[in-house]
Amino acid sequence: MEKKRWDCTALPKGWKMEEVTRKSGLSAGKSDVYYFSPSGKKFRSKPQLARYLGNQMDLSSFDFRTGKMLMSKLNKNRQRLRYDNNSQNKGKPDLNTSLPVRQTASIFKQPVTKVTNHPNNKVKTDPQKAVDQPRQLFWEKKLSGLNAYDIAEELVKTMELPKGLQGVGPGCTDKTLLSAIASALHTSAAPITGQLSAAVEKNPGVWLNTAQPLCKAFIVTDEDIRKQEELVYSVRKRLEEALMADMLAHVEEAASEGEALKEEGNGSEDMESV
Repeated sequence: MEKKRWDCTALPKGWKMEEVTRKSGLSAGKSDVYYFSPSGKKFRSKPQLARYLGNQMDLSSFDFRTGKMLMSKLNKNRQRLRYDNNSQNKGKPDLNTSLPVRQTASIFKQPVTKVTNHPNNKVKTDPQKAVDQPRQLFWEKKLSGLNAYDIAEELVKTMELPKGLQGVGPGCTDKTLLSAIASALHTSAAPITGQLSAAVEKNPGVWLNTAQPLCKAFIVTDEDIRKQEELVYSVRKRLEEALMADMLAHVEEAASEGEALKEEGNGSEDMESV
């Protein structure tokens, strides 16, 4: 493999970009792009990069393949942000001015007290407040008993999770743990660390961090990443050998069919001459 590394000016100072060109195999000529932080940490995808940087930098207009900011996307994002700010400044009239009625057993109907000047009221000032919605505790248990089947209607074998991943919560199995981790990787931009509080074992309904999956705290080391890379390389190597064997088998089958047709043609010519 041929490696080229240089500074990435689109990212903060000290970040480097590396392009690795494959020299052999069916994917020869193709290249893979990686990024390295100033501390030497390696990133293989844009979601990993976004989770690591967090709120330090907006990567919505960042092209992972070229390492540059796409001006077309950047201008669209600026226009959308300007439009959203103008819409918020104009404001929309609240047509529903009547307060809801308190749903309690009382002789007289008492309206709910509406507080608008509370210091912790961030409904209007914090745009993320409107996006964040309450999450149901232990929602992964809804998926218990469901299995995945392939196209031949055969049961797909479950994944073998590392020993370091241990579930937390009532009735937590490997299936619910896998669902929780997969959901967290796709829906959260924050690092996945698991439940950091030790009190979650005693009372998960109170101390559970809903932003993290239902598993104990874990750390992914460089050795774990290296083993995963070796496993992926081994699987790709076996796939390459299988595809090559299949191609050779097709070539040999086509050659044998050609020889059989040729022999049939020679036999028919001999019969005509007789």
